[in-house]
Amino acid sequence: MRKLNKTHFIMLNVNAHLHTPYSFSAFRDIDDALDRAVAEKVKVVGINDFYTTKGFEEWKKGCDKRKLYPLFGIEFISLNQEDQNAGIRVNDPANPGRTYLSGKGMSYPFRIPEPYASELKSVEVESNKQVEEMFYKLNDYLLGLNAGFELSLKWIKDNLTLDSFRERHLARALRMKVYEFCKEDETDILQLFKTIFGGKKLKSSLIDISGVENEIRSNMLKAGGAAFVPEERSAFLPVQSVCDIILASGGIPTYPFLADNVNGEYTDFERDLEMAAQQLTERGIHSVEFITTRNDIKLLEKYAGYLYDKGFIVTFGSEHNSPVMEPVELFARNGVPLTDRLKKINYEGACVIAAHQHVVSQGLDGYVDDDGEVDRSKRNEFMRLGEELINSVV
Repeated sequence: MRKLNKTHFIMLNVNAHLHTPYSFSAFRDIDDALDRAVAEKVKVVGINDFYTTKGFEEWKKGCDKRKLYPLFGIEFISLNQEDQNAGIRVNDPANPGRTYLSGKGMSYPFRIPEPYASELKSVEVESNKQVEEMFYKLNDYLLGLNAGFELSLKWIKDNLTLDSFRERHLARALRMKVYEFCKEDETDILQLFKTIFGGKKLKSSLIDISGVENEIRSNMLKAGGAAFVPEERSAFLPVQSVCDIILASGGIPTYPFLADNVNGEYTDFERDLEMAAQQLTERGIHSVEFITTRNDIKLLEKYAGYLYDKGFIVTFGSEHNSPVMEPVELFARNGVPLTDRLKKINYEGACVIAAHQHVVSQGLDGYVDDDGEVDRSKRNEFMRLGEELINSVV
């Protein structure tokens, strides 16, 4: 909210979780993402790529040019061995123990000491290695089919990504190559996909780029697919190791909630909200986020409101980590607008993160200190500082 005087406020829109082409993104480039934010009157924007901070400098310069306030984040996939052994699904509904984590308010300019820098590099290399193995397996499969073409790893890395190599890049490359090879002829494209999919017909319309690429992923790159390569355990650091990397980089470990899916189902960890909040606190996590388009508006009010009232930092984002181009302005499931209370919760969370990354850049302890300790009673103090910082820019 922008303070006009002591009693009147203007609510500022925030999107605190956006992927860019430095990992995988619906956006053409960072300028595309930020231009859309401007057009949709989103004033505070957070970059949040998988395993990389290489987009931070471009994000900062682009925000400065447009008078947007930048937040700096990163995303990991980690593993909680205890949850895995117990069969507890955390925030990956298909893989017990696997836990997505974000780091919010990371240092800018980015800095990370050893041994954490090597650990971060190692997990990024392992993630890229798995997708490269899928690339070679997919090309071998195409050769065995006598498909008449193959994919180029160099072309994919030069044209589809600025850093991380993700499964979605491989799906996009295959879709583009099939369309090109068949000279955009619909009949030929459908027949070729049927051959590649082992006799299964493509269900999506050819103009539904996201649908086609998702079918490529599910048929070819997931478990049971001809190009599937299982991830090595070394690709997943323990949850505590990820938190240590985030803290060493000046950030705030943040748990991304899935909450309800379209069938009203929850993961084992998140089903009991009170218990989830307690366990997150015990694990040293004091910040949470939601990708709002996943959730029913009433459920979002319940979960985000409860966590906010318990003293957590709560922020929202859209990811844009798929081929689908959604609005940068945030909505709940089915395009339902966020309520004023949800906008307030999101904005206040963004203010705390803005203050944290500013204070840490001065060499001081932020909202979360280097050891992960938090005094939640200081949330309002950081929120007020963050509001001043944001207002000075936007």
